[in-house]
Amino acid sequence: MEEKLSSVAKNFTPSPIQELSHLAQRCNAINLAEGFPDFPAPVRIKNAAVSAINSDFNQYRHVQGICDHLAAAMKKMHDLDVNPLTDIAICCGQTEAFAAAIFGVIDPGDEVVLFDPSYETYEGCITMAGGVPVFVALDPPQWTLCPGKLLKSFTGRTKAIVWNSPHNPTGKVFSKEELEVIAEACCRWDCLAITDEVYEHITFDDKKHISLASLPGMQKRTVITSSLSKTFSVTGWRIGWAIAPAFAASAIRNIHVKITDSAPAPFQEAALTALTSPPEYFEGLKKVLTSIGFQIHFKPQGSVFLFAELPKNCLLSDVEYAKELVKEAGVVAVPGCGFFHTKLSMEPSSEASCNYQKRYVRFAFCKSIATLAAAAQKFSDLKNATRYEHP
Repeated sequence: MEEKLSSVAKNFTPSPIQELSHLAQRCNAINLAEGFPDFPAPVRIKNAAVSAINSDFNQYRHVQGICDHLAAAMKKMHDLDVNPLTDIAICCGQTEAFAAAIFGVIDPGDEVVLFDPSYETYEGCITMAGGVPVFVALDPPQWTLCPGKLLKSFTGRTKAIVWNSPHNPTGKVFSKEELEVIAEACCRWDCLAITDEVYEHITFDDKKHISLASLPGMQKRTVITSSLSKTFSVTGWRIGWAIAPAFAASAIRNIHVKITDSAPAPFQEAALTALTSPPEYFEGLKKVLTSIGFQIHFKPQGSVFLFAELPKNCLLSDVEYAKELVKEAGVVAVPGCGFFHTKLSMEPSSEASCNYQKRYVRFAFCKSIATLAAAAQKFSDLKNATRYEHP
């Protein structure tokens, strides 16, 4: 009966990141693959969730207070005027908000520009909507944006661009100059922008996150998606949102209702507490994450990921290296090749020029100091015991 599956379902495979996380659980390995924190969520928001459950906030629910706080935050952070009644949709995490945004604007045959490397969810959602992903390679090792490559990727069929900053998997924070290039292309081709800004509060070394919507002419054509998950260590609560012009926010809400109806009610109540956290909380989170020192070509500017290039004298590919880590060191990381999309790129490239795509592994460093110290010791033991070096 497998032939009854849709063409989309037949082409989808299990997420390698989640598979590696499951492997970590089975092998009792240190999980540096999936980007979830292993340190506790703040006590005050956990207490708020418990209180909401005990107060019987357990049915379908829309907590307007979340929208009110988000609108105020957008004004404070980006000087954007957002109507909390019409311009915000609460969803089951950023993933659903992003998917609903794609389903709300993409028709079969529409082209969507993405940056390469990129998080796997984006391509999957575009494919499900019948869209055509068009990848624009960021140039290693600093993952810079070439304006010429970007402009060449736009055509009369381009409907939208997907932008993620701070960037997964590289940790790049796009500069204002790069954002101006993206905004100019969107305005010139009259395209929408769908953004993933889930790491907006996690930037390092005085880097500042700038929302693409804050650039001239962009708010009316931008859908911002984000969530509570990474900032407050609650990836399992599934509270996210889309902030968009009223026409797009309405479409996203309608799709959300048809798919999941409501985000978890008690966690929406707890989100109110989280969103009113004092500024000191966000600074404290950054201090925890910056307490780790890196010897690396590209030090993360934001997000919770380190995209490490294998040493030149390492003969293994990224996949082989990741397997070696699990087998010999008991540490799980993600091979970088899963974030690259050479075959779908607009840019013709030889096999040699793309070899770097098999030379990176991604580590999630949103872990406790104890976890990271244990992983560092295992790396050291592996290096001393075998011919394989770690980055």
